[in-house]
Amino acid sequence: MSLKKYLILATLCIWTLPALCGVQKPRVTIVATGGTIAGTASSATGTSYDPAQLTVDALMAQAPGISARATITGLQLCNIASQHMTTQIWIRLGSVIDSLFKNDICDGVVVTHGTDTMEETAFFLDLVLGHDNPVVLTGAMRPANALGADGPVNLFNAVCLAAHPAARNRGVMAVMNDYIYAAAEFTKVHTVNPDAFASPDRGPLGVIRGGNPHFFRGPAGRLRTQLTCNTKELQELSDKLRDKAFPRVEIILSYAGATAGLIDALLKNGMDGIVIAGVGHGNYSQEIETGIQRCLEQGVFVVRATRVLAGGVTFDVEKPFDGQIVSGMLSPQKARILLMLALTRFNTTEQLQKIFNR
Repeated sequence: MSLKKYLILATLCIWTLPALCGVQKPRVTIVATGGTIAGTASSATGTSYDPAQLTVDALMAQAPGISARATITGLQLCNIASQHMTTQIWIRLGSVIDSLFKNDICDGVVVTHGTDTMEETAFFLDLVLGHDNPVVLTGAMRPANALGADGPVNLFNAVCLAAHPAARNRGVMAVMNDYIYAAAEFTKVHTVNPDAFASPDRGPLGVIRGGNPHFFRGPAGRLRTQLTCNTKELQELSDKLRDKAFPRVEIILSYAGATAGLIDALLKNGMDGIVIAGVGHGNYSQEIETGIQRCLEQGVFVVRATRVLAGGVTFDVEKPFDGQIVSGMLSPQKARILLMLALTRFNTTEQLQKIFNR
């Protein structure tokens, strides 16, 4: 028998032997939040559609084969387009997943999600969840009834990944278009194409073939224990958010001719932190630089990031000055999430920079 045939046979045995021997299949809970994967269009070839129309049961019915890979349970957390995602829903989602794992209800979780803010939800969960169990986000670029809908295969792949032992202890991941991505590293790079995501600096973690994950590497880094939260702590964050005490962090975009007007407006509204999505290597206009100085004088933390997809921002920036935090390889939207969460536990520039360095 050739090596290729042997490997194929061995893979089939790994997946089918537990069922033949009566061994319990991995337990996967699908937590649905809405998005295009749950959307419907007026016609199979139409370009406009209504997101967040189908329930989790309908999504599961459209992905034949997932029950052969795992014992599936569905849970409908919400049903929204992901541009309407909120911090409150993130906290609810994190609490649910934490509870599922702590009570040994499932071995892995799949979150169906709209693609617009999927990378942000994945990163938030990666920061707050401290479990080794797989958490996999997936979605679709085409609605459920469109010609060539990608939701069913993405959901199938996500379930296979969440059920696979090799997915443990890799942090929160996403699966789209057969690629596996790390939460901190991937971003949306196309508005409509099914191949809409990439990890610009490091590439994907791996691929899915026939429902089997093949990993190239592990995630670059994880903030285990420093920002992780249990269900009780997440509820406390939720209570703070209702009381308007949750750290407020906003993003300012730099561009040619940018002024400090938005920075000054944010200062008047009591910001805790500001992320600058700079040009190039985190650069910004003279007016924004002056606005940053006013932020630092008033005790507002400032993170220097870049609107450029790859390369990040390191300490080798132009005109560095005391008080700024550099984002490293994080995008502005992920730098915002990290700063927002880190400010619940740390309150000095030095402490915050150490967190970003990780």
